Amino acid sequence: MGLTKQYLRYVSSAVFGVIGSQKANVAYVTLRGGERGRYVAVAACEHVFIWDARKGEKVLILQGQKHEVTFLCPSPDGVHIAVGYEDGAVRIFSLLNGESNVSFNGHKTSVSVMQYDALGARLVTGSKVWGMVLLNQENRLLTGSADSELRAWDINYLQERILSCKKAGSILREARDRVVSLATDSKARVIACHGNDSVLELFTVLSEEEVQKKMTKKVKKAKKKAAKWVDCLSCAGGELKVALLLQNNTIETYSLRTSDKTPTANKTARLTLGGHRTDVRTLAFSSDNLAVLSASGDTVKVWNRSTLQVIRTMACEYALCSLFVPGDRQIILGSKSGKLQIFELASGSLLETVDAHNGALWSLCLAPDQRGIVTGSADKTVKFWEFELVKDEETGQKLLAVSLLDCTVKVFYTDTLKFFLSLYGHKLPVLCLDISHDNTLIATGSADRNVKIWGLDFGDCHRSMFAHDDSVMFLQFVPKTHLFFTAGKDKKIKQWDADKFEHIQTLEVTLGFIPLIGDHIVSSSHDKSLRLWERTREPIILDEEREMEREAEFEESMAKGDVPVVPGETEGEAAPASKKTVETVKAAERIMEALELYKEENRKMEVYKYACQTAGNEVPPPRPNPILVAFGNVSPSRYVLDVVKKVRSSELEVSLLVLPFPYIPELLTLFNSYIKQGLEVELVCRCLFFLLKIHFGQISSNQMLLSVIDELRTNTVSKVREIRDVMGFNSAALQFLQREIESKEDVMFFADATGQLAEKKKKRRKRERAILTIA
Repeated sequence: MGLTKQYLRYVSSAVFGVIGSQKANVAYVTLRGGERGRYVAVAACEHVFIWDARKGEKVLILQGQKHEVTFLCPSPDGVHIAVGYEDGAVRIFSLLNGESNVSFNGHKTSVSVMQYDALGARLVTGSKVWGMVLLNQENRLLTGSADSELRAWDINYLQERILSCKKAGSILREARDRVVSLATDSKARVIACHGNDSVLELFTVLSEEEVQKKMTKKVKKAKKKAAKWVDCLSCAGGELKVALLLQNNTIETYSLRTSDKTPTANKTARLTLGGHRTDVRTLAFSSDNLAVLSASGDTVKVWNRSTLQVIRTMACEYALCSLFVPGDRQIILGSKSGKLQIFELASGSLLETVDAHNGALWSLCLAPDQRGIVTGSADKTVKFWEFELVKDEETGQKLLAVSLLDCTVKVFYTDTLKFFLSLYGHKLPVLCLDISHDNTLIATGSADRNVKIWGLDFGDCHRSMFAHDDSVMFLQFVPKTHLFFTAGKDKKIKQWDADKFEHIQTLEVTLGFIPLIGDHIVSSSHDKSLRLWERTREPIILDEEREMEREAEFEESMAKGDVPVVPGETEGEAAPASKKTVETVKAAERIMEALELYKEENRKMEVYKYACQTAGNEVPPPRPNPILVAFGNVSPSRYVLDVVKKVRSSELEVSLLVLPFPYIPELLTLFNSYIKQGLEVELVCRCLFFLLKIHFGQISSNQMLLSVIDELRTNTVSKVREIRDVMGFNSAALQFLQREIESKEDVMFFADATGQLAEKKKKRRKRERAILTIA
């Protein structure tokens, strides 16, 4: 038996070139008691960057996981920030250490708006809601939608967790498009609103006395080209600070005084560090794999791959293709106007501009002898160019492949330009192709979403594979191998084996082009960001990879399932802060299996008791289930409780939600016995209240359950009171002991203990760093 071919995994190692992503808003934050209005938080793909607007430096990164950030909301105390993601998840980060210990998963689509209450104890989140702010001490809600009207709603708190909303009025905006975001200052005195146009509208919120004196008027229209997100902050002396995240990958901050008759906005800072202002259209690696070239509609940048810093920035025309000249001292760009531009990297100067084609220059590659280049254009011509910078080197590549609009690929000999092969099979034009290093294979990607692998001996199609859910935009072989990568409009990069015709790995969260040199991949996206991928030493096991993909598809389909409507709420109004996953379904199955075991054991005991009554005590007792024996001969009812206890706290409610209703009556009866015995009263009460909330209609209409519910009510109230009394007694005892120790030892007991713990952690970190350094 031959050895199994081994593949290595590529992982995302860094995101660079982006100041702020356009999918999320910008928000002022406070770091460690720093100056208000100095730090701003913006999304950077799946991460959050905290920028010092005064110094123009990145001071903190809140690490994300997989999905892009879509909304930011700092807490009123300035200690935390809530981050909403594209998959509907919400995570709470600490601004002190950048860590996240709290997460919610209640939405099925991207989080588009969030708002804390005044105390920071409650968080309101909305999915695909354009804008929302709370006013008038949280008694009024202002919402923005797809039209020019801002609607105001009066909030009436009927009970602690029940409220009603009644429309109070509306405000007409000057803009006619949809609202992108709404924001207020900390005192809710100024509202900032803007849409897809270039107008930022500011409104003041007046008190009842101010309304009687004068009519509401606009404070100022702060106009700035291509404004995308805004946040504002009130400071001492009537100063208002405004932060704008622009569509061109730039952050600008302004200040104005609202007390002035005609407030004037003064620009205070602008963050324009390394990064493109328009979409990156082409990427290239240097021959030594140490530099990365990226070009957009107005600039070309060269980056250091190790430090991710910009080495050189040069103005250029709208670039569509690029490459490093052998020797890496010059670069060549192909532009949308059909021109070739040659730049020298040492000086950053434009050496020459050549009118190469009459249409857009779409393709640019080195000639096989590396003494020239070949260009392909929208004017339907292929041209050959020579230069005299590189010494002659032998190469084995003698073929030139050209993609045509008739969905075919023509292959020519490079020395004589004689026709060699024609490749037929794609239903739509081929958008990308590449020839393997040994001239034996050619791979083509098309707008028909397929990738085809052809032999260059006879032009036969070895295999056609459905590669992406949208057009295949980029394809390239890994040097010296038959492995290749593809990128599609479905925001995925995929790795393939052209010999075994196997899909190896999928890289998510990207869109654009993928130049690669063996151990590294660079991809670009519409948010102007660049992402570096590195090949690790971790092997890929294809069966496990396919299983993980199937589980991810299953979880996605489960997340789209219908959630039962809670009595008293309208459909879609609220849902548990979680979603169905493979783990929650498995947990529900374990609970159902435990209940079935409990029922079976009860039936066996009933049969045994009946046999004893009829045949005397000569009947042997039934053997317990082997599972009960394995768990230490526990009773069937206690086994059910142990299974419920093992369910993760974050997955408990959704696991109970998956349970079919026929299991609920038996579970309620068990809950009653647990509370009577004082077993896990807090856990049982949590499960009990959730089941009553979800299945209220079916339970209340079942006459057999009414007696159980009435008994549960009595037992629950008494047991909860007992636990409350015990906790109060223990708390008072601990406080008494603390005072006794502090008076005897003349120290602040808990303060000293906290300091000692911090000192131990600091010493442990130093010791770990020393060990790592020695290794």
